[in-house]
Amino acid sequence: MWSELRGRRLGGLKFVRQCPVGPFFADFVCRENKIVVEIDGGTHGAASDIARDRARSAFLKAKGFRIFRAHNQEVYDNIDGVLEMLLALARGEVACADIVPAAAPHPVPLPVKCSDGERE
Repeated sequence: MWSELRGRRLGGLKFVRQCPVGPFFADFVCRENKIVVEIDGGTHGAASDIARDRARSAFLKAKGFRIFRAHNQEVYDNIDGVLEMLLALARGEVACADIVPAAAPHPVPLPVKCSDGERE
């Protein structure tokens, strides 16, 4: 995902990788738009991890950040859809974006690429 976010390649937004925000490190941060991007893997499923993520999210929101959270499998399987959702967040089209694995559908599903390269 880093290659798509570096060098202002995504909508002209500048992202920094592994950026400290208070006592936390965010996977990616766009300071100009106050967006924190978190890519979660399987280690975020335990109750203690969920509690830590909630505390982290509360801290970041209190500092004025919007949080974009995606599961790493979604990044691997549908990077174009993930990036489209991130741009929608940056444009203010959605207030926050939590993209979860396909087993638990997101209330605003990502666009899916068809075999001919077009979106459904």
